[in-house]
Amino acid sequence: MYKQPGQEEFLFYTLYTAAAVLSLIACCYLLFRRGNAFAPDIKSSARLRRWTAVFFGALTLSHVWYMPGVFLTSDNDIILHDLVGGLLDSMTFVPLAIIVMLCMLQDRRRPLWPAWVMTAPLAVGMALCITKQSYDPLPLVLGYLLLLGIGLMMYMIRAIRQYDCWLRDNYADLEHKEVRQSFVVLVAILLMTGIYAFGFEWPAYDHVVQVNNIVLICYLLWRVETLSDLSISQSSVNEEMVTTEEQVTHNDLGPFLQKYCIDTQLYLQHDLTITQLAQAIGTNRFYLSKYFSRQGITYNAYINDLRIRHFISLYRKAVADLHPFTAQQLAHDSGYRSYSTFSLAFKQRMGLSVTVWMRDSAD
Repeated sequence: MYKQPGQEEFLFYTLYTAAAVLSLIACCYLLFRRGNAFAPDIKSSARLRRWTAVFFGALTLSHVWYMPGVFLTSDNDIILHDLVGGLLDSMTFVPLAIIVMLCMLQDRRRPLWPAWVMTAPLAVGMALCITKQSYDPLPLVLGYLLLLGIGLMMYMIRAIRQYDCWLRDNYADLEHKEVRQSFVVLVAILLMTGIYAFGFEWPAYDHVVQVNNIVLICYLLWRVETLSDLSISQSSVNEEMVTTEEQVTHNDLGPFLQKYCIDTQLYLQHDLTITQLAQAIGTNRFYLSKYFSRQGITYNAYINDLRIRHFISLYRKAVADLHPFTAQQLAHDSGYRSYSTFSLAFKQRMGLSVTVWMRDSAD
């Protein structure tokens, strides 16, 4: 709910208009653009794209609604205008923000209707304010909003941990799949928006909130474009659960992994999933996942271990043969699409950075 801007009106209107126009452009881009302009090699989630586009559309309409409010002079008109805007936000902007966060988690297809159930008390509270044409019930509404935010953050922390475990159990490459850092940024931005909504004023806070909106739009657009689609169809899940008598008796899949993964160097394939590996060795994801669990490792750790061993082998061979090389090229030849991903995996596995390890190995 925007207060009447005082000084530096031109800057405020510029930022306000920029946020509205940018959100409209982002909405149209996600709805009508075919393919990915920012990261052409990544197929983003269609579900996430659609709901983020709707979120951008709601943000645009919110800006359009509040703009005439700065020209109102009657106190009653200003109060009613702000309260109606708050009601619209509670019915659109807030639940859609929750939905976008839920859609980023792709370990399972979470239902989205609870977002409207959770935000319904906000709409009821704002409707009560409109009926009375007073801000008096507003503290209760804001109190519920605070409790909702705390509860949502607790849920998301737990859900992200489950999502991380799911990633490591199913994917060899985590690049463009993790959302942990994204939510840290998103929570920080939403927190600033919450501070604004509760009316904690400081100099130029109107301008800061518009900058915040622009950052939020850019961040979400980047996140949608760079987050790989990891959706798993129910039919593929059902197919994996159908097993033959031979597969059921696979108590030890070690020899099959040696023959069809290690000997063939299948682990060097980029974006190798546990489903693909399971099919290669003649079992399914369920049994292969249980096998790794019995070994006390994740699928991601298993593949990383093989790739890092391959890197070490390539490095030692290059040094022995006096062949020129770069760590980046060796990492790519070892199955890593991203050198930063390799560096992190290498340090976790070896306890040293790649540079330090190579220097120590040369001594």
